[in-house]
Amino acid sequence: MNSAQFSGNAGIVRFNRDFYSQTDEFTFIGDGEFGGKASGLAFIKEKILSHYRGLDHPFSPFTVTIPRLVVITTPFFDRFMDQNNLYEIALSDMSDERIAHHFLKAELPPDLSGDLRALIARVHEPLAIRSSSLLEDSVDSPFAGIYETKMIPNNQPDADTRFRKLAEAIKFVYASTFFNSAKSYIKATPHDIKAEKMAVIIQEVLGQRHYDRFYPHFAGVARSYNFYPTGQAKPEEGVVNLALGLGKAIVDGGMSWAYSPAYPDISPPYGSVGELMKQTQIEFWAVNMGKPPAFDPAKETEYLVKAGLTEAEYDNTLTYLASTYDPGSDRVNIGVGSAGPRIITFAPILQVSMLPLNPLIQSILKLCEETFSARVETEFAVTIDPVQKTARFGFLQVRPMALSAVEVDLEESDFVPGSLLTSSESAMGNGCIEGIRDILYLVPETFNLKDSRAMAGEIATVNRKLLDAHTPYLLIGFGRWGSSDPWLGIPVDWGHISGARVIVEAQLPNASFGIDLSQGSHFFHNLSNLGILYFSIPRTSAFPIDWEWLKKQEVLDEGKFSRHVRLTSPLRIKVDGRNRQGVILK
Repeated sequence: MNSAQFSGNAGIVRFNRDFYSQTDEFTFIGDGEFGGKASGLAFIKEKILSHYRGLDHPFSPFTVTIPRLVVITTPFFDRFMDQNNLYEIALSDMSDERIAHHFLKAELPPDLSGDLRALIARVHEPLAIRSSSLLEDSVDSPFAGIYETKMIPNNQPDADTRFRKLAEAIKFVYASTFFNSAKSYIKATPHDIKAEKMAVIIQEVLGQRHYDRFYPHFAGVARSYNFYPTGQAKPEEGVVNLALGLGKAIVDGGMSWAYSPAYPDISPPYGSVGELMKQTQIEFWAVNMGKPPAFDPAKETEYLVKAGLTEAEYDNTLTYLASTYDPGSDRVNIGVGSAGPRIITFAPILQVSMLPLNPLIQSILKLCEETFSARVETEFAVTIDPVQKTARFGFLQVRPMALSAVEVDLEESDFVPGSLLTSSESAMGNGCIEGIRDILYLVPETFNLKDSRAMAGEIATVNRKLLDAHTPYLLIGFGRWGSSDPWLGIPVDWGHISGARVIVEAQLPNASFGIDLSQGSHFFHNLSNLGILYFSIPRTSAFPIDWEWLKKQEVLDEGKFSRHVRLTSPLRIKVDGRNRQGVILK
């Protein structure tokens, strides 16, 4: 999609530094393309928001909007790269930090700088500087979370400082086009990184200021297809992840509250109150509005802070989100009306219906599916006015999901114990993969989550060798792959595991509780859309991983925590997406 398709349509207008006003909700700078993310938002503004305008729509406590934004179109990226002679550096093997350093020293095109100065002179609220590349949010290769977003407080008293911080953030997003994770990701797709071009979105951060923190009451990711339904839930009924504060907690694979839109009042299947408290959110992300941090423009979280539930209660942002544990009765009571530990369950909204959030999400998913003619994933943020009992629902992103239509049948002969490496009743994906002879796995005897960062480093080293040799492999580990929280799993990014065609997540036999997959994470979205098969193996599996067989295979590489083996005969891997069953046959 390019800007000409949207100019003058549905309130999308060209930025004018002389007449810019806060009423211009969606503007663009330059001629050329918007990129995938911005084009998706333009499409939503044109096709979806009209259903929720006025005060008489069925979800009237909510105002449904796209937070105000300006798109810098792709030709400015070309000019920035050319006038600063950056392609040789960008396409080199330099570290992310060195690439970012070179980009940050470069100059933006003068006419772009003039528009940005005019913009920043009138805007004093926090801003999110977001990627919107040409390839981003496509069905076959969504690039979810591959490129960077930089949030800035934009609260400095002088416009020159605010402009400098905005320019740094834009150049950081440009640089992320060529970070190692992006280069590794693009190798797994049919695309060429030399053809990639980056548009940039400058968007208001939806939220409210609470002392030195700025954040929405909560953020969410809603998917119209659920790869891992539990209880009565069905895959086609979707899944929603919610989290206090900025959505970074969800998209980075951290703790969030997951539920089926068909059964919003049914809690996830935790075995005890203790398990519930261990696996729910205890800290959240916010924009730092206080003392400036140490200067670090090449760091995505430079202006972000983490805070705990004590701070959220002090900010008075838990009323709609929390329940309270009563130790005396060993019960969890909805709301924060009594003393006790707070638990982020969203029960006041989902069970008591203090706001019609779930019906609104169901409506939005249905409309987006009809508009895109595909299963979809949306990201959003919500702020609440507790006095007026109203809320603002801000669309942040929408993208299609890829679901394979190939029919895969599993036969009774596929489940002969001696022929199986493992089997799962909670497999993600659909299809058959043959020819894989290499397996990279974390050794159970040396596994401890305290070493998860070191494990990620070992995995990355072997992955790089296999990727350079064009050798696909099976990856086996424990906990959540791709979690930003090293205590939930292995904090890898796509640069660490980009050569894997099949991924297995297992639970250790002596683990005190299991860790649910984070379906709302960017990592998870890329898995599903790239066609990577994903197996979840619980402790209670009828066909656990055959570790003894793995120990007998030829070892090509062994680290402190991981082992790379090569088989004499290739594996046969099958997943039936209709019933989520999968087998890995020796």
